[in-house]
Amino acid sequence: MFNSQQRNGILLLILLIIGLLGVFCFIDFSEEDLLDTSSPEIISIQKELDSLRQLKIASSKPKIYPFNPNFITDYKGYTLGMSPEEIDRLHNYRNQDKWVNSIKDFQKVTKVSDSLLNKISPFFKFPEWVTNPKPKKKFRNNGYKEKTYVKKVDLNKATQEQLQKVSGIGPALSKRIISYREKLGGFTADSQLNDVYGLEYQVVQRALNEFTVKTPKEIIKMNLNTISASDVATIPGISFDLAKRIWEYRILRERVDDFSELEKIEGMTQRKLRGIQLYLILE
Repeated sequence: MFNSQQRNGILLLILLIIGLLGVFCFIDFSEEDLLDTSSPEIISIQKELDSLRQLKIASSKPKIYPFNPNFITDYKGYTLGMSPEEIDRLHNYRNQDKWVNSIKDFQKVTKVSDSLLNKISPFFKFPEWVTNPKPKKKFRNNGYKEKTYVKKVDLNKATQEQLQKVSGIGPALSKRIISYREKLGGFTADSQLNDVYGLEYQVVQRALNEFTVKTPKEIIKMNLNTISASDVATIPGISFDLAKRIWEYRILRERVDDFSELEKIEGMTQRKLRGIQLYLILE
């Protein structure tokens, strides 16, 4: 038998159990959805996150820079979306020493689809002489006949006196030509005469009717895609600042496939572009 204190304890326990059962039966303890994903604020944030995600995907795709389609490599063609057969058609055409000089030519040779052509053709960059050909100048006979190679004097052996026989070249310019020749260690090509300060185009043409490079200085050409900015700066007429810009351009685009790509570099002129091609190759 239970005493009075124990009976009271049992009664209290029964009442407690009944109370708890009542609480569980009549009160809803299910968790409410504290985050309403259909609210305008959440939808706006979701759209912003989706937009950022799309931007990240777009930025991870290879960027396309202007390029000469004549020099598309296998890898370049692959990144552009060309098939191996289309790339091979272009290479076979170029192996015949033929050139693609227009968007129409490119499609005719490669047979790429209109959709792919519309996508990549805005990035085609043809040489200036193709896109903006200059009218041919009529040859003017300025009182002299054009001499043959045999009759011309070697520009690397010409004396000041011989140079001064050309109209427009006096003692100062003849000395400057020889000083520049010594700085180069000898001319490699006739075109380098244009780099002599103070020589006008017409004077250069008259001089090249009397002189030509017959004993060119041998140049070991450097690969632009592997050399440093300091190496580029060793090229006559190229300052270190311009050499650094050329090097940075190559680093940013991983490689240069055509010299015409360098035309967009600040400070690059057609004369300098012709000059560096005597010292550089692209491999």
